[in-house]
Amino acid sequence: MRRDVFQAIADPTRRAIIGLIAVQAMTPNAIAAHFNSSRQAVSKHLQILTECQLVKQEQQGREVYYHLEASKMKEVDQWLEQFRSIWEGRFQELDNVLSTLKQNKR
Repeated sequence: MRRDVFQAIADPTRRAIIGLIAVQAMTPNAIAAHFNSSRQAVSKHLQILTECQLVKQEQQGREVYYHLEASKMKEVDQWLEQFRSIWEGRFQELDNVLSTLKQNKR
């Protein structure tokens, strides 16, 4: 089954893993130490993230390190871009309403 980036980031554990390895490359054991789940469960999450090309593996001696493939996150950013102008417009409307309420209160 072919997974896409959005399926990968739909899971909160995978999002947390992405957050961890965004800071620095980590081994599966180091990643697993941050979760209350089995090493096998974390490996499954890493497999899905690898399939979606959000992370890449790098062999360093006997250890495998996982790195974030940040360029792949652009797919998510591009999808979100269509909503940014809507959100910004609504926030501006809210700012206007709050300013009006504040002025009327005086």
